[in-house]
Amino acid sequence: MTSPVPRPVAVGVDGSPAGLAAADWGAREAQLRDAPLRLVHAWEWQPYSHAPPEGPEAARRWSEGVPREVTTWLRHRYPGLDITAEQLAGPPPEVLCEVATTAELLVIGTVGIGRLAGFLLGSIALATVAHSVRPVVVVRARTAEEVEDRGRPSETVSARPVVLGLDLGRPCDDVIHVAFESAALRVAPLVVVHGWNPPVFYAVGADPAKDTDIATEEQADLRRALRPWREKYPTVDVAEQAVIGQPARHLLETGSRAALVVIGRHTPSPKALPPRIGHIAHALLHHCPAPVALVPHG
Repeated sequence: MTSPVPRPVAVGVDGSPAGLAAADWGAREAQLRDAPLRLVHAWEWQPYSHAPPEGPEAARRWSEGVPREVTTWLRHRYPGLDITAEQLAGPPPEVLCEVATTAELLVIGTVGIGRLAGFLLGSIALATVAHSVRPVVVVRARTAEEVEDRGRPSETVSARPVVLGLDLGRPCDDVIHVAFESAALRVAPLVVVHGWNPPVFYAVGADPAKDTDIATEEQADLRRALRPWREKYPTVDVAEQAVIGQPARHLLETGSRAALVVIGRHTPSPKALPPRIGHIAHALLHHCPAPVALVPHG
């Protein structure tokens, strides 16, 4: 009995440094999963970070060459990796969301615009993240030096944790699964951050004993939610943090040196307009230097 063929890791490439960073991250992920890598370039991708040659025919030839060039670059870096590349016609968010339906996950890039200013999340990336039915990993563009370093073995990279932002008020099994699986694949620790706030009528500090009781209850709820996952992934070293305050702030602090940050994205309607991903996702996608995985859930 043959083993089922694993779903590919899909990557949207557009000829930009952000697309190259996404392709490199996706290749590494495919290697970890022993899965094929599928590179996709959407012909209508706009705006271009590096403008193609003038004229429609020259632009089309340039577009056709993007996946081929990225494939050549990746095969040099990852010999033996099963890579396919193609150009598909259509609006990029629609193309990428369709590609994601048959993929284990979809990887796209975002443009770095400065350490203090945060990162630019374009309308294409936002629409793709908001409407994909599969997990989407958003990877920031890196400098040439960072890209070169990624090609060298590094103990510090493998030691970086996977960070999971967990909202216990929503169904979250799919989100937890992605985080534990990602940590297990990387042989990395998993840090679970659950942000909570006391009832609006309750003043923190007014009753220290009550503060302790609420904090203990939140920690216990988190421990119960993770217990079956600890049993399923016994080799994953898990650290639990039930913290008071805005989850986005804690996730940005914890995730600044992470290998991956995983959060859920609630999906009230697949056709919701304008696309909405939530304030926590916005904060992480614009300011977190680590790759961010958004996992849709009900």
